[in-house]
Amino acid sequence: MKIKKIAAFLAASVMSLGLLSGCGGNNTSQESESTTQSVPQTEEVVIEEFDDTLTALEFTSQINVGWNLGNTMDATGTGLESERSWGNPKTTPEMIKAVKDAGFNAIRLPVSWGTHLDENNNIDPQWLARVKEIVDYAYDIDMYIILNTHHEEWYDPYEDNKAAAGEKLAKVWSQIAEEFKGYDEHLIFEGMNEPRWRGTSEEWSGGNDEGRAVVNYFNSIFIDTVRAAGGNNEKRFLMICPYAANCSEATLSALEIPEDDKNIIVSVHAYIPYNFALQDGGSAKWLPDKATCIKDIDTLAEVLDRLFISKGTAVIIGETGARSKYIVVPKTGTEDETITVVNDEYRIQWAEYYFAKFKALGIPCFWWDNGAFVSGETFGMFKRSALEWRYPELLDAVMRGAGVK
Repeated sequence: MKIKKIAAFLAASVMSLGLLSGCGGNNTSQESESTTQSVPQTEEVVIEEFDDTLTALEFTSQINVGWNLGNTMDATGTGLESERSWGNPKTTPEMIKAVKDAGFNAIRLPVSWGTHLDENNNIDPQWLARVKEIVDYAYDIDMYIILNTHHEEWYDPYEDNKAAAGEKLAKVWSQIAEEFKGYDEHLIFEGMNEPRWRGTSEEWSGGNDEGRAVVNYFNSIFIDTVRAAGGNNEKRFLMICPYAANCSEATLSALEIPEDDKNIIVSVHAYIPYNFALQDGGSAKWLPDKATCIKDIDTLAEVLDRLFISKGTAVIIGETGARSKYIVVPKTGTEDETITVVNDEYRIQWAEYYFAKFKALGIPCFWWDNGAFVSGETFGMFKRSALEWRYPELLDAVMRGAGVK
């Protein structure tokens, strides 16, 4: 277990100073009271040892496989109660320990900050403290953690939003970086999540020149802000994404990566093939020996290798998964409703192929687990309230693909 990151240090407590009076002792009590001084509490930040000998590719090779604490701290409500607004239970150390025990050595912690800011973009201290608490659940058991900004509605990448959003992004990340500046390389910062033109035809299409250019600008603001924050932030591994974290070659090719910073990792999301992994009403079948099934996965692997891995740039697929597809038999007078997942065997084959394909390139993949099992985007795999894995054979396939089993 790691040592505590922030050590509170009291320089002194309240002390009374009695000044001597040349007129005798009658005023001693009054003068003593008036000169009582409170020495303010100060904090000493412990900067932990950071392994700066690793290249980004060497670093990501240490991440076997990751899991997203999805639909939790990324809610867009206000106050601490928003952690549960998606319907998931409050996060506990036991949950994160169960994730590690299952074979994951990394978690991604999506966090929404925009609804926890005041008019000057100061983060609510209680919210920041709760985020830190969850980070520590993983950090203290030697897991890797990706901490990001998620579901933010203020950094849409339009030219006319560029200046204001860039300023806000810098203010938010300066506070996060300050809070965590003593943490070692196990903590990774990810600047943005899927910045895009929401609600337009450009949203998921890979973007256009304007959107891609503004995303590059935001990435540079993020990097510069964290690097200037001191402590281990000067060398922390940082993840930057293309427009919408899109995995098309055109969008990935437009991503600008600073040449003078070796600790940058490209962040990509890839629910592919879309008609099997994500699409409503899509195919429930996927076979590893069928060319049309593996085409999108193989193509992305080739593109990521050619554009980044072969050039020494590390990549993490921060979100992936294949949602369960099921049929529900309604309740009768004597029986409860039953839910039958119809793509179990296909998800198992998909997971092993997918995770193995990218593992071979040194690209860690993080399963998107939003805790949803019977409605919405059903990527749930870990039943947090019961600390149980709902689909153990799927979990085993993920681990086999990632080389953990």
